[in-house]
Amino acid sequence: MNFSSDTSAPAHPRVIEAITRANSGMESSYGADSVTQKVRKALSETFETDDFDYWMAASGTASNALALSCFCPATGAILCHADAHIAVDERGAPEFFSGGGKLQLLPGPDGKIADAALTKALAGINHAFVHETPAHVLSLTNLTENGTAYGVDHVADYAARAHAAGLTVHLDGARLGNALVATGASPAEMSWKAGVDVLTFGLTKTGAMGCEIILLFGGAREKWGELQARAKRSGHMPPKMRFLAAQAEAMLEGGLWLDLAARANAMATRLAAALVAVPGVALAQDVEGNEVFVVLPDGVASKLLDAGAVFYPGPDGSHRLVCSWMTTGSDIDALVRAAN
Repeated sequence: MNFSSDTSAPAHPRVIEAITRANSGMESSYGADSVTQKVRKALSETFETDDFDYWMAASGTASNALALSCFCPATGAILCHADAHIAVDERGAPEFFSGGGKLQLLPGPDGKIADAALTKALAGINHAFVHETPAHVLSLTNLTENGTAYGVDHVADYAARAHAAGLTVHLDGARLGNALVATGASPAEMSWKAGVDVLTFGLTKTGAMGCEIILLFGGAREKWGELQARAKRSGHMPPKMRFLAAQAEAMLEGGLWLDLAARANAMATRLAAALVAVPGVALAQDVEGNEVFVVLPDGVASKLLDAGAVFYPGPDGSHRLVCSWMTTGSDIDALVRAAN
């Protein structure tokens, strides 16, 4: 009954098999190996474009911080939701990697930036006014920290408005697969076609051992050299990158990452339906991906914890339960039995 996080799940067997295959013979270092080069073709097919550059890291925090630092100077700011992962879960990594860039936190329900808040923030950008910190980047998260999904039209609208104000658009896609399954969008539609300049494409939560990919699309490719330099300087240039690449190759082959995301989403839907059937339990948030936020009656949370369930507090007195590719119907049934 471990619903703590999708990062608690093991790597998918195909990922382990791919790592084992890559663990043979001599290969060039620092991303010049044959496995890393093969990932380009897989990414090209997945995102329907050749107009990109990419870099791999082992964690989402490193990927977000590296990506954002290339586009936000030390004297600039990044617009993001007040509950975004980069704001509440990364210990100031974007600020640290950018040398002092500021996060400008915007409100909005369901983990999404409110339209009026974005309008106000964009209108307030003034690079000539020395006393304020002008925004250089808009960062969106999909799935959001509330487990909700931005639709393609929503992303495209916000990206167009950010571009008009001179901003770069970043998408934190730690759970991109879950968002795509929820919305029915393709990877291309949710990224560069919607105006996203730089994507941190997460595979770890979906089923990899530890693999996140920074994708620079179109004009953002001009930052490729700087991204490499920052990766090296910060210790995120793995000498044996083939083992990260092997994970990506396995996850992308045959759309495994989307299949696993669909499985996790389906289990979350089943979990939510089962929990709301328990007297007094209510959903705190619509379930759109693989995360379930519920309000539990007095004593139920303690009862579940005593029975061995693992989950964490959510916002506003709720509790968060996360499903992964490993979640089973038996896990859900056991949790519900313990709640009754």
